[in-house]
Amino acid sequence: MTVTLSRILKYGWQGFLRNKWLAVSTVSIMFLAGIVFQGLILFNVIARSAIMSLQDKIDISVYFRSNATEDAILAIKRSVEGLTEVRQVDYISRDLALDEFKKRHAEEETISQTLDELEENPLLASLNIKANDPRQYDTIASYLDSANLTDLVEKVTYAQNEIVIKRLNSLIGTIKKSGLGLTLFLAFLAVAVTFNTIRLAIFSSSEQLSVMRLVGASNSFIRGPYIVESMIYGAIAGFLSFLVLVPLINLLSPYIESFIPEMNLNLYLSGNVLKLLFYQLLFGICLGALSSFIAVRKYLRV
Repeated sequence: MTVTLSRILKYGWQGFLRNKWLAVSTVSIMFLAGIVFQGLILFNVIARSAIMSLQDKIDISVYFRSNATEDAILAIKRSVEGLTEVRQVDYISRDLALDEFKKRHAEEETISQTLDELEENPLLASLNIKANDPRQYDTIASYLDSANLTDLVEKVTYAQNEIVIKRLNSLIGTIKKSGLGLTLFLAFLAVAVTFNTIRLAIFSSSEQLSVMRLVGASNSFIRGPYIVESMIYGAIAGFLSFLVLVPLINLLSPYIESFIPEMNLNLYLSGNVLKLLFYQLLFGICLGALSSFIAVRKYLRV
């Protein structure tokens, strides 16, 4: 077995060196597939960051009546925090709301003078609630609409944000479905193109394969060198496509960060270099091995 394996590796390497122009064309096709694959990885990372950024900007606020005591509000806060759908609850007292309002309108003298003339704080205490998933806001809003809270709650802003939340849910679902569909389509396309390229190499060596079969070579011994050869193509293509990743990220990073401040592609690259390189090599090697295996097996049945 060891001798057979060493010969398969040897013949595969010889085939790689012998078929230089075919190697260039095959590596080029796999290289393009690798570029698309790593583009999908970056797209998923950016899309996930964009969705998380949008999710953090959406919440529902509960405003309490002016006669609601702080103890009662804090009790409701604790009960809301106990819901499995809730990720975070922030309490904003009437005094804190007034201070924040004054800071936002510090340069507007009319508003400042009006507030100074008022004897009582006109703003209401509130809870800002963030859900684990945007689809869970409906459940939280239903809980806040219960009869035992009617005497304390002035209003819930879910009705105003409901359209935005539903659109966000739709966007999340569309991105996930589109990303999955595009990944499957491009993977199929890459396998089909590489399959045809490897098949040309097999047909160009049809006489040699016929002789090997006549002298009793096994199917696995015939398949092996082509699979090894295509795995070498895939490894080279994966490595080259990874090298393109660095300047691509340097080019895109400022634009992405201006759109999504929380997303730093350069920082993501520095923290995931080995993982991304592994993904690229694995994708290229598996693509080559699968395509050549299908192509050689099909040839042997003819």
